[in-house]
Amino acid sequence: MTTHLSRRRLLTGGAFLGGALAVPGLLTACSRTEAGTGAPAGDADLLERLRKQGHVRVGFAGEAPYGFQDGGELAGEAPTLHREIFTALGIPELRPTLTEFGTLIPGLLAGRFDVVSAGMAITPERCAKVAFSEPEFVSPTALMVRKGNPKGLSDLASCAGKQVRVGVLTAAVEASYAKAAGVRDGSVVAVAKQQDGLDALLAGRIDAFALTGISLRWLARTNEGAAVEVLDPFVPVVDGVEQHSPGGAVFRQGAVSLRKAFDEELAKITGDPARYVRLIGKYGFTEREVPPRTLRTADLCAG
Repeated sequence: MTTHLSRRRLLTGGAFLGGALAVPGLLTACSRTEAGTGAPAGDADLLERLRKQGHVRVGFAGEAPYGFQDGGELAGEAPTLHREIFTALGIPELRPTLTEFGTLIPGLLAGRFDVVSAGMAITPERCAKVAFSEPEFVSPTALMVRKGNPKGLSDLASCAGKQVRVGVLTAAVEASYAKAAGVRDGSVVAVAKQQDGLDALLAGRIDAFALTGISLRWLARTNEGAAVEVLDPFVPVVDGVEQHSPGGAVFRQGAVSLRKAFDEELAKITGDPARYVRLIGKYGFTEREVPPRTLRTADLCAG
């Protein structure tokens, strides 16, 4: 059995249309659109319409390494996979719109873009409003430790056994993972930002920093030269349930043919781990992030 607890926060930004930044305008004005209203008609033939026009409009939230702007170009896990998939479907161009994470689903439903390309977590609450692709990745947890791993840690259970201090992001799911693994409450140290966790580790205030392996590898990359290392990821278990934390592309529920065609091409990538890593390895994704074949969106949506 699998489940997911989302850690996404709201992110700010402007619109990014046709490759250039612009003032948000309508985006922010409609950011509180009621889910399920204002969606464009005709999604049944959306795949063919996109092929004819040669581009697909994608929404993203400026969150590295999932989907972000890098030197004026759309980059990250989701846009890279989606560009590969849509090109295979005969739709060679992604036209991106940057918005807050919390306005991605309302923007999709209102027809401002055709697909959400942001590594969004698949949850039953979101599935009630939109349709997700099959999982693009899973987010196993990892530990960042000081260089050389002086405490000899491997996972949260080892942190509990050796009674070390574990850093977690405030209000993030790793605190519950640590508790489930037996880490004492007094040994769990909350930090406000990812950078704060790395700094606390270097200063000796904590012995390990727990977060997704994806985020920790990105943090290490953006702090090149820091005397830290990221250990091999592991899948936490809470009350007997593995916490895989999968994410995927998001479509309007009426876009059935587009989503099915997308899933067929996605399966070719996730079924070839070497290709998967070749495409998005530079963003910190490894074979550990390839979703298991048994992990299905229908099950995740059912809770």
